[in-house]
Amino acid sequence: MTVRVQAARFDPGAELAAFGQGRADIGAIVTFTGIVRDRDGGGLHRMEIEHYPGMTESAIAAIEAEAVDRWALRDSLIIHRYGPLALGEAIMMVATAAPHRGDAFAAAEFLMDYLKSRAPFWKREVTADGADWVAAKDTDEAALTRW
Repeated sequence: MTVRVQAARFDPGAELAAFGQGRADIGAIVTFTGIVRDRDGGGLHRMEIEHYPGMTESAIAAIEAEAVDRWALRDSLIIHRYGPLALGEAIMMVATAAPHRGDAFAAAEFLMDYLKSRAPFWKREVTADGADWVAAKDTDEAALTRW
């Protein structure tokens, strides 16, 4: 089980290859990679993500432990970036490995919903007009109710 909060870029393909290499105890790996996309209507120059070192990793590790308790996971990987990110760059990646796909999918969705709505990150969108903090979305909050 791995949690990495980092400023450095990462290669989702390389991460996936390393994650599943040599595993005979799993039948499914599910991954999700979040990418910086332009705003509706365009104009985004970059995304800036802030966090509190130590607190962030601890909070994510706790939710990862909950996923391990709830589903038959053999392994998980959570990578989340901070700092300035350009359009098209990977922001985060979740990978889950389980003997069966149902557990891998459910755990991955659970982790993604948590990261989107509860993980202690603060996001700011930078445009030609300045910078604005990204507010929580009702749809992200609603997604948590299924867990």
